[in-house]
Amino acid sequence: MEVSHIEHIGIAVKNLNDSIKFFEEVLGLKCYGIEEVKDQKVKTAFFLIGKTKIELLESTESDGPVAKFIEKRGEGVHHIAYAVDDINAALKETESKGIQLIDKEPRKGAEGLNIAFLHPKSTNGVLTEFVETVKS
Repeated sequence: MEVSHIEHIGIAVKNLNDSIKFFEEVLGLKCYGIEEVKDQKVKTAFFLIGKTKIELLESTESDGPVAKFIEKRGEGVHHIAYAVDDINAALKETESKGIQLIDKEPRKGAEGLNIAFLHPKSTNGVLTEFVETVKS
């Protein structure tokens, strides 16, 4: 498995529009995309800083994973995503090393990318995501 860079940092927020204002008006970043990922019960907004993205996550349903996260821990860093060239191989290798997977198979995430999560119990308490890099 080869990790090329931090693909994005996911930040759980209560209000996407208010949070976008901070990133645009205070930090001077430009939101380049907003989308809803229905099966994950979230609405996302993306900012690019160099090769790394910031993904803001607002729950679309009160029982969604991000809503539960905010209820338990408050707003803040939700997960760190790492770019991998072959997500299936990365999952297989990671599991063979005793890491608990949330997703045994990749699924579609925001921006149409293949993603998979590792359980924070196996990753020092940090929800970890693999994102398969787009092959050109």
